[in-house]
Parts: sequence; structure tokens; C-alpha cells
Amino acid sequence: MKTLGDHLRKRRLDLRLLQRDVAQRLQVDQMTVCNWETNRTSPQLGFIPRIIAFLGYDPYDTLEGSLGQQILAYRAGRGLTQRDLAGTLAVDPGTVRGWEKGQHLPLQKKALRLGALVVGPAHSEANSSP
Repeated sequence: MKTLGDHLRKRRLDLRLLQRDVAQRLQVDQMTVCNWETNRTSPQLGFIPRIIAFLGYDPYDTLEGSLGQQILAYRAGRGLTQRDLAGTLAVDPGTVRGWEKGQHLPLQKKALRLGALVVGPAHSEANSSP
């Protein structure tokens, strides 16, 4: 399963639900669920937390991939925009965009804070030098 639509379809079928049942639970149109499952469209950021709740797990939650991919997965899994995350970290949204695209890396102080958010405090502390 490579896409959120793949996860959504599998969960729906596992629960033996119709697309209209899932649409009702997620408060969207049945065609929207169909488009997500067939990967014609991707859910808007605001729907991601509801989809994750329906799935019962976060398909974005992974420690694999580049830092940029981890940041993007963290944001998407929580329904945050780049501006939202930037506000939390007290940086410009363009900075977050650059991190996600791999154009530059965060400085040490921001990297530690970002690591605590994205991969959790235990993992970021274990990987930081004293």
C-alpha cells in the first residue's frame, strides 16, 4: 500500500463497509471517498486526521525516509499546514518548505526541537550529542 487511498480502501473492505458508509463517517460525499480510494484525488489536509482516526493508525507515521519526508508526514498526519508548523517552531513557512524539499537543513537548536516533534523526544535525545 503506497497511498492514503490504498489504506482507506483496505480498511473499508476489512470492515465490510460501503463507500457511502465511510463517506458518512468522514462527513464527505460518497464520490469523494471513491476518488480518494482510486487515487484520482488526494484528501485535503483538514480531512487527514479524520481519515487516520477511521484507519486506527497513522500511515504517515514512519521513521524511514529523508528528514523532509518525515516532516511532511508529521504535518500531514496532524492536518497541519507549513504555516502551522512554522508557527510552532518560530520559523518562516518558507523555512519549513525548504526543509521538506531538502533544500537546506535546520540549524542545531531548531533540529532538536523539530526532532522532538517529528520522531519523539526519546529518539531525538538519543541521537543528539551532549
